[in-house]
Amino acid sequence: MTKDFEYEQMLNGELYKAMQIKPENRSDEGKAIAQQINNLPINNTKEIVEMERKLFKRTGKNLYINPPVQVDYGRHVEIGDNFYANMDCIFLDVNSIIIGDNVMVGPRTSFLTAGHPTDPEIRVDGYEFGYPIKVEDNVWIGGNCTIIGGVTIGKNSIVGAGAVVTKDVPADSIVGGNPARVIRKVGIEDKKKWARQVEQYHKKLNAMNELN
Repeated sequence: MTKDFEYEQMLNGELYKAMQIKPENRSDEGKAIAQQINNLPINNTKEIVEMERKLFKRTGKNLYINPPVQVDYGRHVEIGDNFYANMDCIFLDVNSIIIGDNVMVGPRTSFLTAGHPTDPEIRVDGYEFGYPIKVEDNVWIGGNCTIIGGVTIGKNSIVGAGAVVTKDVPADSIVGGNPARVIRKVGIEDKKKWARQVEQYHKKLNAMNELN
């Protein structure tokens, strides 16, 4: 296989020129698969999931991304078990996007690994770079969020709707804003509150079943 300097630079998070990547390594295939997914009838769930598994490098059990979905390559994205993303999400994967288990993503959220130099002369000369994104287990990302390259979102954390995540998110945290900041930690009071809500849910459900 012929060496592709630009493609290897891209995946290594170093400066590269996208237009000089060899044809066999470009992003056309992933974009074409995403286009096929977006053209499928929305009730054709089985075929949508099959195509999504084809689109990404790795997927776990129980996957569903509500179309439309957009990618750059697609093949640089790895997804764990029990993943759900709502409509209009973007995976701009010039570098890796690694997503753990039990992750939920709200609509119109963007994972943007790509970046451009701050020096305008170098930027307009076509140089780019990309840094990886990692989302750990049990994370909930709200709608219309932007996750910037180089960021890790720690396990059990929540990213509030509309947040722009430019720095790592600590585990067990709720963050929000632009740029996103820690609002508070997720702790024992959350467990107590939602345990009470689940208890009430089952009481109502049992009462309804008894009436029927």
